[in-house]
Amino acid sequence: MAHPVAISDASFDQEVVKASRPVLVDFWAEWCGPCRMIAPVLEQLAEEYADSLKIVKLDVDNNPEMAEQFDVVSIPTMILFKDGKPVERMIGYVPKTRLVNKIKPHIGAAARA
Repeated sequence: MAHPVAISDASFDQEVVKASRPVLVDFWAEWCGPCRMIAPVLEQLAEEYADSLKIVKLDVDNNPEMAEQFDVVSIPTMILFKDGKPVERMIGYVPKTRLVNKIKPHIGAAARA
């Protein structure tokens, strides 16, 4: 069963930039209500798209470096990386259907409906 993976500033390059498939990075914090609201949606997506998408979570309180590098000023912010580069950005709570619509064009034929 696939789940979002917790990463850090130190592991960002290995887990996201060098990943062989697209990676959705959830920039979040424990105290953030909308972050907790979107967590179950990300769990569902991690399971449904396990073959074509990796989902990771970066706690901005403990890992401010990457949040600053990618100009994350509001959380949750989700950035989709493909081939190591950001290709989509979603800020705030986003319904599952909108997330899927933003992600699907970037994850290829392996995507499920």
